[in-house]
Amino acid sequence: MAMSKLQALWNHPAGPKTIHFWAPTFKWGISIANIADFQKPPENISYLQQIAVTCTGMIWCRCSTVIIPKNWNLFSVNVAMAATGIYQLTRKIKYDYVSEAAEAVVEKE
Repeated sequence: MAMSKLQALWNHPAGPKTIHFWAPTFKWGISIANIADFQKPPENISYLQQIAVTCTGMIWCRCSTVIIPKNWNLFSVNVAMAATGIYQLTRKIKYDYVSEAAEAVVEKE
């Protein structure tokens, strides 16, 4: 039973013998790096970089479900990219705008 499942994975059109498997697998490195950057101070986060990561994730999520064969590895890595990009953008926006607004209120008092 397990052998037939492994053989089916091996022979799948998006299996380990194809670029359709390896490209998304290595793309996980971007998401992992973004997760590692959660410890980075928000002032060091780049808006342009995180917008690019988020948009790439969102666009390719859609494409990965339309192409044939459906590539669930590509879909999952792009969901992770979009999610980590949104989280990083949220951190940056909170740091830039929410903390500044709080400082302005304290100064008025």
